[in-house]
Amino acid sequence: MQRAPTKIALLHHTGGGNLGDQASVDAVIGNIKRRWPGSVIGLLSMNPSETARIHGVPSYPLRTYTWELGYLPPARKSNSASKLHFMRWLTTRTPILRLPRAISREVAFLIAALRIVRHFDLLIVSGGGQLTGKSGPWGFPYSILLWFLMAKFAGRRCMFLNVGAGPLTDPLTKFFVTRTLYAADYVSFRDKPSQALARNIGFAGESQVFPDNVYSLEVCTPTVVGSRKLEQPIVGISPLAYPSGSIFSAHEQMTTYAEVISKFAIFASALTRRSYSISLFGTDFGEDPATIEDLRTTLRDRHNIATPPYESVKLVEQLLHQMSAMDYIVTCRFHAVVFAHLLNKPVLAISPHPKVTDLMSALGLSKYCVDIQTFDPNVLADTLEALVRERDAIKDNMAANLASFKSLLKGQLDDLFPANMNHATTFENMSVRREK
Repeated sequence: MQRAPTKIALLHHTGGGNLGDQASVDAVIGNIKRRWPGSVIGLLSMNPSETARIHGVPSYPLRTYTWELGYLPPARKSNSASKLHFMRWLTTRTPILRLPRAISREVAFLIAALRIVRHFDLLIVSGGGQLTGKSGPWGFPYSILLWFLMAKFAGRRCMFLNVGAGPLTDPLTKFFVTRTLYAADYVSFRDKPSQALARNIGFAGESQVFPDNVYSLEVCTPTVVGSRKLEQPIVGISPLAYPSGSIFSAHEQMTTYAEVISKFAIFASALTRRSYSISLFGTDFGEDPATIEDLRTTLRDRHNIATPPYESVKLVEQLLHQMSAMDYIVTCRFHAVVFAHLLNKPVLAISPHPKVTDLMSALGLSKYCVDIQTFDPNVLADTLEALVRERDAIKDNMAANLASFKSLLKGQLDDLFPANMNHATTFENMSVRREK
């Protein structure tokens, strides 16, 4: 009698346009499918229609509300009728009516979540910053706890696979995250700082540390581009819409953002004077196009530098193809550093978050990592020159690190998803190689 296929649900707050998130989901799906070809995979995401289209798997809403590209709520149809407008205001603004509606909506979602999770054998939370308090305790911390509770109630296994953690500052957020970690049957983090943070907030259970899941992505790295020598090396620059978040007032956000874009433009201008060619790119097609357009405008108006119109890419394969034509990468995003590493491109990071700083340190590139709030654009141009001078040694070191990261992930995934073994036996005898 043929065994029923293993059914796995992946939970990831993807769907806003971040190609790092897309790559993480691709990597996990690809690795499971290579080891368990008959497995059935579903995705719990913030934009089910978009993620189903991109990844080709059934997708379900992770929360009671969803995103569109750019991390925005779905657009609502306008209605000019004053009576309907008043009723909408009344039912959404009056607390005495909002609370019962919120409770009934949450109960309905709990029932739906239980029905969904019963279709699967295993629930995996994968990806980068899944354990974060950026959305507040009732955002992702509560939502992931909810899914784990529903899975445990249904008798299903739960796993955290190489996740990042932080920031975690609110007491209720810490409580939700700690309870969820204790509910898991297996926990691994993508770096030691994330593991240490989990321990600091009260999680004393067993956990492992392995590289980010995107390092297990199968990538065809070009050899011709990496070995050629150009009179004008191409520097790929990926700006970031910084800052964002409630810790900044609206005025502070606008002022700081303008300053950061101005410094990116000064840096790019300095590179052109030093005979480098610049190529602007983004790794988030929900947010980055507007930021790149602001940088293009600043380069044109203040520095008399014209750049080609930017066309965003929406698939990881397209992004890697675009980056493969570049000789050096300058970026702010964690997974853009990972992409540069996969392609063996020397990378300079302008860090907005400790996770980027920690990754650059793990790669032995700390001196090529600067803080986004304090960097000097002209000094940064000198730093890039140093990166260029040490190019060969840096590429050799990055290649060695990449081989090590891939080997660690292969060992982990081979143990978690061994070929030709019943999934129940696998989960019960879960033993994973610890990072050496």
